[in-house]
Amino acid sequence: MKLGLSTYSLLNAIKAGEMTVLDAIDWIADNGGEHMEMVPYGYTLVDDPELADAVREKAAARGIELSNYCLPANFVQETPAAFEEEVRRVQRHVDLCARLGVRHMRHDVTAFTIPAEQMGIGWFDDHLEKMVEGSRRIADYAAPLGITTTIENHGFSAQASDRVQRILRAVDRPNFRTTLDVGNFLCVDEDPVVGVMNNLPYASFVHLKDFYIRPEDENPGGGVWFRSSHGKHLRGAIVGHGDLPIRKLIRLIRASGYDGYVTVEFEGMEECREASRIAMDNARRLWEECGA
Repeated sequence: MKLGLSTYSLLNAIKAGEMTVLDAIDWIADNGGEHMEMVPYGYTLVDDPELADAVREKAAARGIELSNYCLPANFVQETPAAFEEEVRRVQRHVDLCARLGVRHMRHDVTAFTIPAEQMGIGWFDDHLEKMVEGSRRIADYAAPLGITTTIENHGFSAQASDRVQRILRAVDRPNFRTTLDVGNFLCVDEDPVVGVMNNLPYASFVHLKDFYIRPEDENPGGGVWFRSSHGKHLRGAIVGHGDLPIRKLIRLIRASGYDGYVTVEFEGMEECREASRIAMDNARRLWEECGA
């Protein structure tokens, strides 16, 4: 297992101008990380080749692998021309991954923010063909470059484990897998244990995160809470501090034989650097304890 951190975990510091993506590499190395996952919020690499090269070189100098690159994508477009434009846009990010030496890239298949009427199975079925075709085009483009593309359980429409599998099976490409996020199943009210068990056989990458969970009829009050598709209150937590059965989830991952990259994600209210350090320490400790 190689433990690392997503730059999304440090987003508040990056957005505040207290840290750059190059500083994030140093921070991860100084705090025991082995790899960095890039989520280009607060910075851009696809439009800045000089920065992309600097990231590649800095990571190599600090012994930090560039493990994964995650971007939003939406193949459910109104016109064929808009669909082709979106495919070309995502292909540019595949080219960036090749430039960086990254061998995993996660892309979405629909917009992340969608109205409630688009979260159901009917809308999903009506637009599945576009999701599949876009994903297949990107996987085929990435294959000669040695890049595995992935769909994450992310984004309300394609977030449940069975919907992820439907897309995977329909795309039917050996280099198209899933980035398995242990917490995101909660966003569509799926038991994370069930979701992880369902999709572990298809996982080529793992995200560890945690959430605080409150019932839909018990408003927790102020703070950075959001609602699941059926109204539960969720808030990001430091790995090991929240309400997920994190030890059971790690045991499932270890028992499956998975031994690849594990990325810690933090998206809570605490100061992001301190929270990320604790989360990484907890993730490493829990991984070792769950293997004892």
